[in-house]
Amino acid sequence: MRISMRILAASTAVFIGWSGLAAAMPASAAPPKCSDLNGTLAGQDCVIQDGDAGYSLRITYPANYPDVQAVFDYIKQTRDGFVNVAKMPGSRTMPYQLEVSATEYNSAVPPRGTQSVVFKTFQDVGGAHPQTFYKSFNWDQGVRKPIAIDTMGQDKIQPLFRPGSNPYPVIFPLVHTELEKQLGSKPAIAPEVGLNPATYENFAIQNDTLVFFFSQGAILPESAGALSVTIPRGPVDAMIA
Repeated sequence: MRISMRILAASTAVFIGWSGLAAAMPASAAPPKCSDLNGTLAGQDCVIQDGDAGYSLRITYPANYPDVQAVFDYIKQTRDGFVNVAKMPGSRTMPYQLEVSATEYNSAVPPRGTQSVVFKTFQDVGGAHPQTFYKSFNWDQGVRKPIAIDTMGQDKIQPLFRPGSNPYPVIFPLVHTELEKQLGSKPAIAPEVGLNPATYENFAIQNDTLVFFFSQGAILPESAGALSVTIPRGPVDAMIA
């Protein structure tokens, strides 16, 4: 998550870098349940609501997502980190707020299908302005593994693109063109950002398109807000693993 360095240093929760902590956590003996987070089921979604005079939060996530432990860990880290900060003593003019919503995507292109869930988080913890950021999870139905841009050398993670391929010189101009359409002017994106694989770490896969999600400040100045861009799969399809 994105909070001021002063708040982050004071909090026992780790907002940025949660994934490393989650990876170090031992797997549960049984799949985690919505009720473990004090949530309630609404169809296939888990809804978590909490608050007091100083804060409010609402989180929704699909309880039936295949990689349920990874999603559960992310939601728990997000909720607990926010609550720890919200309960710190100190003056404030307005209650802190956390809103996490989920959007699901899928593809069925042979030889395998995929499922994606993308979390959009709005967070206001009393800084200069609220923050909006994304986190995506992608699942390969064929090999039963999560999909990522960077596998970190782990065999248990499926790469989105074939090892040795370099799709980013193709992706960058497509993203740049789409952002120009959205914003109405040419965005100033440095090549070291536009060609950096880490810039595209939050994505969703569909039959004919790839959708990339950029948290506030990830690809353009924070004033541009959080952004999403859809590009055709065709130009990079041969490089998809």
